Amino acid sequence: MISVGTGEDGGTRRIADIHRDWQTGVTDSARNPRNLLADTIDVETGLAEKAPVVDVFESGVKPILKVSTTDDEVLRCTADHRVWTPDGWVRAGDLRTGDRVGRLGPVGAGERAGLPKRLREGIQLWTIEQRATLVAPRDLCYLCDEKFEAEELELDHVVPVDADPTRALDVSNLRPACKPCRRRKADGEGTPTEAHGRSLRDGVRWETVASVVPDGEEMTYDISMPPPHHNFIADGFVVHNSYNEESGRYRELQPVFYVPGEDRKLVQQGRPGKYEFVHGEPEQHKAVTAAMEESYRQSYAAYQEMLAAGVAREVARATLPVGLFSSMYATCNARSLMHFLGLRTQHELARVPSFPQREIEMVGEKMEAEWARLMPLTYAAFNTNGRVAP
Repeated sequence: MISVGTGEDGGTRRIADIHRDWQTGVTDSARNPRNLLADTIDVETGLAEKAPVVDVFESGVKPILKVSTTDDEVLRCTADHRVWTPDGWVRAGDLRTGDRVGRLGPVGAGERAGLPKRLREGIQLWTIEQRATLVAPRDLCYLCDEKFEAEELELDHVVPVDADPTRALDVSNLRPACKPCRRRKADGEGTPTEAHGRSLRDGVRWETVASVVPDGEEMTYDISMPPPHHNFIADGFVVHNSYNEESGRYRELQPVFYVPGEDRKLVQQGRPGKYEFVHGEPEQHKAVTAAMEESYRQSYAAYQEMLAAGVAREVARATLPVGLFSSMYATCNARSLMHFLGLRTQHELARVPSFPQREIEMVGEKMEAEWARLMPLTYAAFNTNGRVAP
């Protein structure tokens, strides 16, 4: 079930019903079609917000997994569907019993998404080392004010690590807490507002996976959400397709075509294996633009005619040219991205020269700019190493 709304109206609905209405055209009070809003998570803050739905489409009949938590919550999805965890996006098919998954629930309004796994593990080891000096043989739980034996207590960060990482190694921020209280606080349940000085609002809470089992086959659907988050809430779980390419088999493709800009070099000079591209003449650019636009108009008109005649989308799409834009979501780690950029971009610092087609290089340049912003130290090391992946 997905929580969606049009304008100020909202409700929880099956994704199949959302898809049906999306195709027929849902209108809000102002009669604007497809003005659907859905819950999404800002993974930088861990907090929920509303965002407009970009698209809803069929993804075909696929095997389904049933992911159950120890709190009796259930998510049904494909094995490739990504689920948000403390370690980032993980395929549902890779989840195991005992893993933690993100669900929508009340959290402190200032809390951020989980820290990297290795950093969190280091903080946990340091915290355990402080038990000998900070936990008495019989001590008081600072959350429920009851006394417990030392083995029933754990050290807890009064100000959560996610809320203020600078206090992660601050001994004055540690207090003994009984295991039930600490678990409720970690899950965002029953945490007094005054304990952390923030009001509660919807965001990511962690729940434990109890089982992941096959659950038959059925038609599947997906929702496209706008940048920067690209995720939505399904049955309370934070989900995101890490790789999903628009398929002309399951949805009508839109007439968005590629026409080279004036900066695209058009003319190839030299022999095979040792050639270069140079700028064409203005007349050549005009000829390319006119020919492509005419071809696109004719092919898309034929595509529309076949659809109107009842021809299946998977058949009608064969008339469309390679110049039709295709959209997808993809994820990768830094090393994989380095390898991609080494092959698909030209750069003066590259130890190994590459000669990519300009169109894929344009995609690589945009990916590189975003990566340089997110991971400047790793990006600098990549260039220093001759733009070769480790």
